[in-house]
Amino acid sequence: MADQLTPADENLTRIEKIAAGLAVGWLVVVSLFFWLLPPARQPGEAFDSLRFVLMLIAIFMPVAMIWVATTAARSARIMRKESFRVQMAIDGMRQTYQAAQAQKPEPNVETKLNEIAETAKQTQTAVSGFTSRREVSRLIVPQPAPQPPDQQTLPLGTSAEEMDPPLDRLDLIRALNFPDDENDHGGFAALRRTLRDRNARRLVQASQDVLTLLSQDGIYMDDLRPDPASADVWRRFAKGERGRSIETLGAVRDRSSLALATGRMREDTIFRDTVHHFLRKFDQMLITFEELATDADLLELAETRTARAFMLMSRAGGTFD
Repeated sequence: MADQLTPADENLTRIEKIAAGLAVGWLVVVSLFFWLLPPARQPGEAFDSLRFVLMLIAIFMPVAMIWVATTAARSARIMRKESFRVQMAIDGMRQTYQAAQAQKPEPNVETKLNEIAETAKQTQTAVSGFTSRREVSRLIVPQPAPQPPDQQTLPLGTSAEEMDPPLDRLDLIRALNFPDDENDHGGFAALRRTLRDRNARRLVQASQDVLTLLSQDGIYMDDLRPDPASADVWRRFAKGERGRSIETLGAVRDRSSLALATGRMREDTIFRDTVHHFLRKFDQMLITFEELATDADLLELAETRTARAFMLMSRAGGTFD
C-alpha cells in the first residue's frame, strides 16, 4: 500500500515534468534572444568578463531556482511516503501487542496464592525488623481508661499529665530507638512511659513519620553505620553551635541513602516539611536532655534509630555545610 502511487505523487511527477519544460523553454528563449540580438561588442573592443558573468547568471539562475523548488518537492514526497510507512508499522505493532495481550493466559490460582504469600512474608519481615511504622505504633500508644469529666484536671488547674514523675533519660533513649520487635516488652514499656510526656510524645511521633517515609525509599536506620561522634560535639550542638566545626555529628556516610534523602527533600514538599518538623523537635529535646545527661547518655542516644535519622537528614539538609 505504501509503494502505490498516490494522487499527491502524481501531482509531484507532473510538477517535475513542468519544471523540466520550463527550464528547457527558458534556455530556448534565451538562446533565441542572444541569436537574434546584434553583437554588443564591436570589433577590436576588449572582452568584458564582468558582463559575461552577469549574462551567465541571468541565463542559468532561473533554471537553478526551478530545480531547487523541484528537489524540495521531491524531498517532501519522500518524507510523506516514509512517514506513512512508519505509521503503518506502528499500527501493526500495536495490533500485534493487543492481540498478544488478549491471548495471554490468566495466572493460575496457585501462582496468585504464592504471590500473596510472598507479599505477606515481606510485610511480616519488615514489621518485625523495623517497628516504627504506623501499624505497629498502634501497639505502643498507651490507651488510658476513660475518666469522668470532673476528674480530667486536678485542683488548682494542675493536669494529671503535669503530676507524672519526670521523664527518665534511659526510658527516653530506649523509646527513641523503638522496640526491636513485638517481643521487646521492655522497649514497649519504656515507650509507653515516654509517651506520657507531651514533648517527648511529639518527638516520637515526628520520628515515626520520618522513619516511615524513609522506609518507603528503602532507607532503614538499622542498615546505617554512622561514624562515632564525641559527647563534646553533641553538647556543642545542643548549645547552638553549627557549621563545619561540628561536621562529625553528621556521621552518616552512606551515599545512596544520602542521595535518595536529598533528592526527596528537593522534590517532595510533604517530606521536606515533615523532616524540618522532626529536626526542630529533636533540637528542642537535645537542649534539655544535654543539661543533665552524662557523656555515656549522649553516646547511647547517638546510637538510637531516631538519632541516626537526625544525622542523615541533617546532612541531607545541609546543616553541617
